[in-house]
Amino acid sequence: MIKEKHLKDILHFVIKIPKGEFKFTFSRSSGAGGQNVNKLNTRATLSWNIKESSSCSSFVKERFISKYRRFVFEENVIINSQKYRSQGQNIEDCIVKLHKCLESVELAPKNRRATKPSRGSIKKRLDQKAKNSKTKKLRQEKF
Repeated sequence: MIKEKHLKDILHFVIKIPKGEFKFTFSRSSGAGGQNVNKLNTRATLSWNIKESSSCSSFVKERFISKYRRFVFEENVIINSQKYRSQGQNIEDCIVKLHKCLESVELAPKNRRATKPSRGSIKKRLDQKAKNSKTKKLRQEKF
């Protein structure tokens, strides 16, 4: 299990969300694990109310909701993890997944500026087309 102090050293997130805003539920996970799977609730489900959270700006929230609709149900962000055989590691994995998603929408995307192809690139493209045409003409059967 990754200890909390080591996790802070590894991950340097700009958006800080207090752990008090997270709610975790646990269930039985599927897959490998032998008798562990049948006995223990190791699958972690993170629930975070994004609308009421004061940890990130409204712009980040809007971008998150539009990009990651599959995680948003009503006002809550739901993220599951059953990657590991222990509850603690799955909790940390849920938090890491959420922070990666938030990190990807933290900065607004740059607006694309329309540009025209340069004269050189147009000439190169036309020369290549002429060369291909000539090659194909030579391949044709002549009757």
